[in-house]
Amino acid sequence: MKLYDFPGAPNPRRLRIFMAEKGIKVPLEQLEILKGAGRTPEFLKKNPFGGIPLLELDDGSYLAESVAICRYLEGLHPEPNLMGKDFREQALIEMWQRRAELSLFGSIGRAFQNTNPIIAPVIGQQFPEYGAKQLATAQQTLAVFDAQLKGKEFIAGPRYTIADITALVAIEFGKQNAGLQLDPALKEIARWHQAVSSRPSAKA
Repeated sequence: MKLYDFPGAPNPRRLRIFMAEKGIKVPLEQLEILKGAGRTPEFLKKNPFGGIPLLELDDGSYLAESVAICRYLEGLHPEPNLMGKDFREQALIEMWQRRAELSLFGSIGRAFQNTNPIIAPVIGQQFPEYGAKQLATAQQTLAVFDAQLKGKEFIAGPRYTIADITALVAIEFGKQNAGLQLDPALKEIARWHQAVSSRPSAKA
């Protein structure tokens, strides 16, 4: 297997953290996406949506989308389990993973795309007002997650899961690239963030 990666992008980092938690090592090929490497005809044959991470399998086929790749790797390496051991736990983890994905990760991504000048040459026209509204949505979502974390060590239950990984990557990418700020009043988020960002996998 081979993984197409880019250090500064959030989705590849999400996958690297997932693999680090499981002790999975896959050769990496760095792709300069800010220079258009994901839009070349050669790469678009591998992933017509042009995104990374992209996992090249031993049979020459490809898997795209970070959570889909995580699902595949979870099947190959079930422990430590990060996506649920039975149907109920899988559903609960997926519920919070989707909430983190749509309301936090997605909103921060749109804020970044519409307010950060580093990405402007790649995407073209930006809409700063829309980006600001998306950032506000992300800030509001943090309060929901703060309430969820009350009395819990992790977002989806008593152990670390992909929901924590998605939220961690979203928050840290937002702080570094989209103007996200952690309200000091959100003490549960602060406690949780300190814990999950201190895990060895967070350095992946």
